[in-house]
Amino acid sequence: MRGKWRALSWWARGAVIALALVLVVSLPVVGVVAALLAHNIGEQSEQARTRGKDAVWLGHAWVDGRKTDADLDGLGKLLAGTGIRDLYVHTGPLEHDGSLRDDLAPRARWFVDAVHARLPGIRVQSWLGDIVQPEFDGLDVESAASRARVVASARRVLAYGFDGVHYDLEPIRSGSPGFLALLDATRAVTSAARVQLSVSAPVIDPLPGLHSVGLVVADHGKWWSQAYFAEVARRVDQVAVMSYDTAMPTRALYSGYVAQQTELATEVTPDGVDLLMGAPAFWADDPGHRGAAETVAAAVRGIRLGLTDADVGRADFGVAMYVDFAATPQDWADYRRDWCRMAD
Repeated sequence: MRGKWRALSWWARGAVIALALVLVVSLPVVGVVAALLAHNIGEQSEQARTRGKDAVWLGHAWVDGRKTDADLDGLGKLLAGTGIRDLYVHTGPLEHDGSLRDDLAPRARWFVDAVHARLPGIRVQSWLGDIVQPEFDGLDVESAASRARVVASARRVLAYGFDGVHYDLEPIRSGSPGFLALLDATRAVTSAARVQLSVSAPVIDPLPGLHSVGLVVADHGKWWSQAYFAEVARRVDQVAVMSYDTAMPTRALYSGYVAQQTELATEVTPDGVDLLMGAPAFWADDPGHRGAAETVAAAVRGIRLGLTDADVGRADFGVAMYVDFAATPQDWADYRRDWCRMAD
């Protein structure tokens, strides 16, 4: 073989090396694509439908004075007959030190009281979020002082009558001890008040250790390890997976990706903790999100396939729609038809 190699011209040797490099890089990619497409194949069980434990993220306009009674009537009609039980209404953002400004949500109590009066059975959770260190100049969850201020902010919103606290702190890096400590401290408050603690979570490593690669290559903590996801899920009442912004170029790949994520999350979310998979009710077209691929219909297909394969009898499960102010009538129609079995 060495003799044959030496007999090749310089150009031929270069071509062989280039081909080898292409194969080294492309074969794992081909394998991932094949695996995701395989996850998009199969039957969706009729049991893989709403359990009446779905949710929707709502924008800040509901608590800052822009929304009216007429808007609330419209929201009630939109939710009627669906599986939505929880509303995550944006009440922040938190300041970077963990505190919460007094003037951000002057109509929070109006909204909570109005929902309780007009939409019985619907819970309203306060959505508190911020960007976090070290990737951004934001909240430092590893700081005990910052965590104490976040917990104090959670106490303040509960005084408005909210049925829970929903944290959306991004990007929390896999393995962060500070985030776990924040959840433990907040859970003591929410448990004493007999309300919910929920959290937005990133997707789980589609390949083992991928979160570490992301940190090394791009200094970005996009994924969590499955073990860290489990640590978080054990500390909350509800976890909503942000299963979008996946960079998948086609609907089939996106559905397969969501199916895989549904299986991974279901495997490690304890019974009694609500697991919600996010559906992208918004449009974006950039390197991280292909609008034609990441649709509510494609997400629900993946969710149903994943639930069918993982644990179709799981009661503590739902779909979370992101986000009300960007959702189109088609988004809602797809959710109602494919997940709730409702015809518009």
